[in-house]
Amino acid sequence: MSTDTQAHGTPRPTGAGRAATIVLVVVLIAELMNALDGSIVHTALPAIQTDTGASSAAVQWIPAAYTLTFALALITGGRLGDLFGRKRVFLTGTVLFTLASLLCGIATGPEFLVAARALQGAGAAAMVPQVMATIAVTFQGEAQAKAFGMYGMIMSLGGVLGPVLGAVLTSADIAGLGWRAIFLINLPIGLATVLFALRFLPESRERQARRLDPLGMLLSSTGLLLLAYPLTMGGEQHWPAWSFVLLVAGALTLAAFVVQQRAKTRKNGSALVALSLFRSRAFAGGLAAQLVFGLVSGVFLLTWVLFMQSGLGLTPGQFAPASVAISIGGMAGAMLASKWAGTHMRRVPQAGAVLIAATLAGYQVLVSAQQTGTPFAAAAAPMVLVGAGFGMVGAGLAGLTLGQVGHEDAGSAAGLFNTAMQLGTALGIATASLVFFDHAPAGSHGTTVTEAFAGSVWYVVAALAVMWALMFRLPKPGKPA
Repeated sequence: MSTDTQAHGTPRPTGAGRAATIVLVVVLIAELMNALDGSIVHTALPAIQTDTGASSAAVQWIPAAYTLTFALALITGGRLGDLFGRKRVFLTGTVLFTLASLLCGIATGPEFLVAARALQGAGAAAMVPQVMATIAVTFQGEAQAKAFGMYGMIMSLGGVLGPVLGAVLTSADIAGLGWRAIFLINLPIGLATVLFALRFLPESRERQARRLDPLGMLLSSTGLLLLAYPLTMGGEQHWPAWSFVLLVAGALTLAAFVVQQRAKTRKNGSALVALSLFRSRAFAGGLAAQLVFGLVSGVFLLTWVLFMQSGLGLTPGQFAPASVAISIGGMAGAMLASKWAGTHMRRVPQAGAVLIAATLAGYQVLVSAQQTGTPFAAAAAPMVLVGAGFGMVGAGLAGLTLGQVGHEDAGSAAGLFNTAMQLGTALGIATASLVFFDHAPAGSHGTTVTEAFAGSVWYVVAALAVMWALMFRLPKPGKPA
């Protein structure tokens, strides 16, 4: 197995051999835990509310506590890996995530559960950037493209299967645990991940150790919170005035963060974010495309689930095969991306965006014509193509955006890339409030929901066109970033 030498002299695999394969498996298992936990709780919320007596506000905070904490700490988590060692921070995050999963599983009340979910999100924020950064510094060339393809496949699979697995585990009532099983299942997986990471994960870090940037951490986290909180919660409360005030305050805080980062870079080069990353057309374009991809995912997946269940009247069990269809498509698309991205470059995610847009345009015509009479097969089968497109975009974007980043900034770049996805998803949920819920308020059923969904599809197609255009900043076939 060929190796490179890291900053501290430990050999590092370059993508060939058994050791590199084990490294990839270990970090992808960690990503799968995160992808599942971001969505697995949704179908268990009614059972959690009944068992714990949670209020409506507390029920909203059980998923939001994880999502918000995860989004806020991603940039810091990525840079900590650059500075203190990606293996060390990965292990710390995985241990924290696993411990928090235990606390979620034994929670006696909604307040305890919300706090444990926030802790779980913090652990994921330390763990996940190291996944992408480790892939970026461990694999090279075609092996890297394949590794990022696998990453995209796992991310897509986890996000879509989360609600299905949540329903299965909750209804199975394993050992009388009920909804608690959706969290406790992380214990053996997390423990195995830690043990294998201790044995096989190589350490890597920035060659020149730099100091932490506490002010940058404070400004970035505050700015992201001021943006993410109203985007996540504002729609539920019909966009009160405070939501717009917080959005403006968040934008101003992030502007101050950029100014502070420039000054910090000039002073001693120890800024939280390596602003030099944005000089790369591939990174800047990929980051913008990832933001829009998050928006597309947030709008479509939320409104499609509501269309299938509230519009067509399917139960979660009847809906499950459709979810499996989009998962199978996602895996196939990610596999295609891992095979072709190294040679076809930006053509792969662009083709994925076109595939999704074309399929959804036809889907919109079908739903508009059939309304609540849309046959299940016709509603579910096109999701294989939609999933394939999502897989091609997700896997292709990750490899092309991060593949050219220097090893010393891999963690920072991964943190920014994941943050773009989280903010995009929050923006997508907020957009859904405008393009869907304004036409089909909570509790609506039947034709009202199907018409609202059909109308929202055109907004998704328009966003896909924007994303397709942004991808022209990614590397051309045969051209470096």
